Amino acid sequence: MSEPLYRTPAQPSRPVRYAPERPLEAFSDAEKAVDRLIEIFEDNTAFLRAAFQNVLDGDGAEGRVRAFYPQVQIVTDSHARLDSRLAYGFVSRPGGHATTITRPDLFRSYLIDQISLLIRNHEVPVMVGESDMPIPLHFAFYDGTHVEGGAAAAQLNVPLADIFDLPDLSVMDDAIANGTYEPANGLLPLASFTAPRVDYSLHRLQHYTATAAEHFQNYVLFTNYQFYIDEFCQMARNLLADPRSGYEAFVEPGNVLTRRGESAPSQGNAPAKLPQMPAYHLKRPDHGGITMVNIGVGPSNAKTITDHVAVLRPHVWLMLGHCAGLRNSQTLGDYVLAHGYVREDNVLNQDLPTWVPIPPLAEVQVALEDAVAEITGYDGYDLKQIMRTGTVASIDNRNWELWDQKGLVRRFSQSRAIALDMESATIAANGFRFRVPYGTLLCVSDKPLHGELKLPGMATEFYKRQVAQHLEIGIRALEKLRDMPSERLHSRKLRSFAETAFQ
Repeated sequence: MSEPLYRTPAQPSRPVRYAPERPLEAFSDAEKAVDRLIEIFEDNTAFLRAAFQNVLDGDGAEGRVRAFYPQVQIVTDSHARLDSRLAYGFVSRPGGHATTITRPDLFRSYLIDQISLLIRNHEVPVMVGESDMPIPLHFAFYDGTHVEGGAAAAQLNVPLADIFDLPDLSVMDDAIANGTYEPANGLLPLASFTAPRVDYSLHRLQHYTATAAEHFQNYVLFTNYQFYIDEFCQMARNLLADPRSGYEAFVEPGNVLTRRGESAPSQGNAPAKLPQMPAYHLKRPDHGGITMVNIGVGPSNAKTITDHVAVLRPHVWLMLGHCAGLRNSQTLGDYVLAHGYVREDNVLNQDLPTWVPIPPLAEVQVALEDAVAEITGYDGYDLKQIMRTGTVASIDNRNWELWDQKGLVRRFSQSRAIALDMESATIAANGFRFRVPYGTLLCVSDKPLHGELKLPGMATEFYKRQVAQHLEIGIRALEKLRDMPSERLHSRKLRSFAETAFQ
């Protein structure tokens, strides 16, 4: 590797103090490679935290301080790989491929899996060492810790940026995931996200959900109603009380954690007010449990949360919510299993053009349909009495009912849409964009085109009757998907021509 780009100080007149340098080393054992990543990351972030404390104590402000993210790199000169059935775990072509890594402690199991596949598929070692990407000071503090930058600047009368590297938005975009990235140094990317992009999302998740990233599970439910969350909390406690369930803890906003066998939380502090998108985590070993997030209303929220959850590389996410039924044959409480989307949400137009089809994923569709049949007792042809499979239209105007109905009805009819909501197409499209398997199961709560508007009394009775069943179906579907081999769930349908090796 050439001399790292960032080794030259931005201001040569100010001396630079670096963390001890770690050159690239070869590893043929994935666990040892990840242990080395953890060592480098922990040492370099500790170096930055200590330097920052020295600055606050009035020492060490004469020059700059810099430390670098660790990286994984692989070089191969062959197109061959051992298993052509896999959707990931191999580089797309010969040459050098690399990615910067953050929080390897949090991603340890994931990284071992990905690196093991690389070593096995290409029969070459991986290289682990320091990258040339500096760690921003803010990202050396994690798990909700805040940098008192203002206090430091006030004490020193020197901008914090003159001493430490700060977050740089130019290295936090989604160009790799979007397929628009052009490598500058000849190395191709190994993963969809750079370390600073991951760090940014880890901090955003803490902010939006009031829970630490370490609690998020690999099977995710999104909803747009708090009463689904209330029902999830009750179900989670019941499952936690059942030793046969395999669930070991339940985490609520404020990192309030209750372990199996405990009658009350043993750690965390509930926030005075719920965050914007509160998250709840029913935990199993190795992140095999279920996370549920109340994303609120609208496609902007749906994009925001999935932008950030995506860096955790979940195995699947599902949307469970309510929708407007567009067909007169539907009744309140019917289910809609989306197999296509009309994307009029508009929030992803710059990242994923609307002409890109968002295909249904067979594994997810089958799991959802089987779960509906199992929980409701309907099967085969009888299932059509309560569930319809078809196109869902997502729109960015909650008061669409006030638009000219003639034009709307024509568009809905031409698209074959059977339901309308505000979030499902965004969640599915971001799943497609970020290679996260996705699915949607909605429940018809009103039929505005047919005179059945959602009214308070009707809605209350409907919610009492339907929410618990709908949520039980979602949980059962995720459990079915959890029992499926991950290489089957992460299919080749979501992979592009020149794909990153990491799932």
